[in-house]
Amino acid sequence: MRRILLTTAAATAAALTLAACGTTEPAADDKTEKTAERITLTDASGAKVELDGPARKVVGTEWNVVESLISLGVDPVGVADVKGYKTWDTTVELTNEPKDIGTRGEPSMDTIAALSPDLIVATTDLPPAAVKQLREVAPVLEVRSADAADQIGRMTENLDLIAQATGTTERAEELKADFDAKLAEGKKALADAGLAGAEYAFADGYVVSNQVSVRPYTGGSLIGAVNEKLGLKNAWTVKGDEAYGLGSTDVEGLTKLGDDVRFAYIGSDGDKNSTPFTGALADDSVWKSLSFVKKGNVHRLPDGIWMFGGPESMGAYVDAVVGALTK
Repeated sequence: MRRILLTTAAATAAALTLAACGTTEPAADDKTEKTAERITLTDASGAKVELDGPARKVVGTEWNVVESLISLGVDPVGVADVKGYKTWDTTVELTNEPKDIGTRGEPSMDTIAALSPDLIVATTDLPPAAVKQLREVAPVLEVRSADAADQIGRMTENLDLIAQATGTTERAEELKADFDAKLAEGKKALADAGLAGAEYAFADGYVVSNQVSVRPYTGGSLIGAVNEKLGLKNAWTVKGDEAYGLGSTDVEGLTKLGDDVRFAYIGSDGDKNSTPFTGALADDSVWKSLSFVKKGNVHRLPDGIWMFGGPESMGAYVDAVVGALTK
């Protein structure tokens, strides 16, 4: 689904000089400098976002933008579903105690307004009516949540836009460079282990009303795009959605995966319904009959790597999958 540095030293010095001369007139350059500090951006909706300077009091309505803020060195004052973020994204931890603004799909306008934010970073997952309400509270920078056509490009563009709004562009460049290096390092490690082009299927799963649902991460997902950069072949044949590249299947659908596939998933011990591969399916006859299960080619990657996150989450994912497949 982003930046410039704030400098006030010159204006402060000018004001002190005039005060010493006994005048109450504002510094001649003060208005010019404030104009120079202003930031004007165009967000994903095409709306112009104008800020007096780099935003410091920022609210995030979705976990991916919250992660980007933290990675850029900006502690958000408000976060949607703080408990959920702390459960699912421990790679990039909250270092402050932000106000919980409600759910990701329905943030509380009153709670956000009480925070008097400089900026609200939202995503296109929010209904337009909700974004319109948020714009009445504070400037809103809306980023496109995902794009199955180019997930890595979308991730970095969103990071850049948020960095422009918060004056952290140098940090954004560092994050992108580190991620590129991580990809190259991971690709080499897999190739050295003879795994270039290996068939690989990543999924997550949930238990709802005692039924197991499996969610394949196709080549159009962010995880799928990272896998491709690592030189792995996506084994899923199901079609993913146009935004996130996510498919849908069940345990029977897993029988369509090849005999040599490596299967990996991320769950969370903080969400008991998110780990069916070691829970509800443990005694399932279809699951136990799968070739990759029999061969021990099922890998649970570490909890806390947010599958829709930013460069730091994806860097942690690279380390996790390389470590799992080469051990």
